[in-house]
Amino acid sequence: MLFFVALPLPPKTFCMSPFNLSLPVAIGCDHAGFEYKEAIISFLGGKNVDWKDLGTYSSESVDYPDFAHPVADAVENREAAFGILICGSGNGVAITANKHQNIRAAICWGEEIAELARKHNDANVICIPARFVKENLVEKMLEIFIHTEFEGGRHQNRVKKISCI
Repeated sequence: MLFFVALPLPPKTFCMSPFNLSLPVAIGCDHAGFEYKEAIISFLGGKNVDWKDLGTYSSESVDYPDFAHPVADAVENREAAFGILICGSGNGVAITANKHQNIRAAICWGEEIAELARKHNDANVICIPARFVKENLVEKMLEIFIHTEFEGGRHQNRVKKISCI
């Protein structure tokens, strides 16, 4: 007679991800997101995740498209595992990134939204509204975004319909 013992699954580590974390994470922001970007870089470094900082490099006023386009380019060209964009509302960077053909940038302001952006929309750029979320929530959202896989299935056909080409 055979007996099976259910062993607990190991806790998820930062390196277990549907994203190819052998590539760096592309991160960019405008002046409103600068402090969060610096905190996120520190967070990623603490998890041994490489990143590519595409600016801005201070809190002086700048134009968000100047930083959103390079992040979207890096993800689209498979030079980055995924992208992180931060601005005051998250809207400007999301609108800009979503102009790129293979980018699915999602504004995330909570844990469930971050999870659904991955599960249902196969988002590859997370856009964070710095003026509306607390830093500790950003870390939780990033953990969820990185570890959540796209469900495919009924969502696959919907995601395929996003592209204009």
